[in-house]
Amino acid sequence: MRRRRARVADTLSGAQAEDLACAHLEHAGLRLLTRNYRCPQGEIDIVMDDRDTLVFVEVRYRRSSAFGTPAETVDRRKQARLQAAAGHYLLTHNADRACRFDVVTVSGRDARIEWLRAAFDAEN
Repeated sequence: MRRRRARVADTLSGAQAEDLACAHLEHAGLRLLTRNYRCPQGEIDIVMDDRDTLVFVEVRYRRSSAFGTPAETVDRRKQARLQAAAGHYLLTHNADRACRFDVVTVSGRDARIEWLRAAFDAEN
């Protein structure tokens, strides 16, 4: 039992992975608008401003890629939920501007970050 607790402590939480992703994006020049936007359609991990583009960011963390990469977990069903939540955000914030969907992956014990700009389109 003790060994199991030690392993859990070695992993990042979802919130910690989001913190790392947010810091990475801010360092790249994006401006944070909101985190964990929730609505009836779903949740958006991070919403950022990239000059004149609104960026909806999905953050994925995996300690191991034994069962696939973190980016592979953003399937069509997840994309559709993100698109619906983004639509809700755009309506409730009167945002009439270009937008894109990015995925930031955090992987391994060393927390490698990969930023996939425009990971998928709103038409998918």
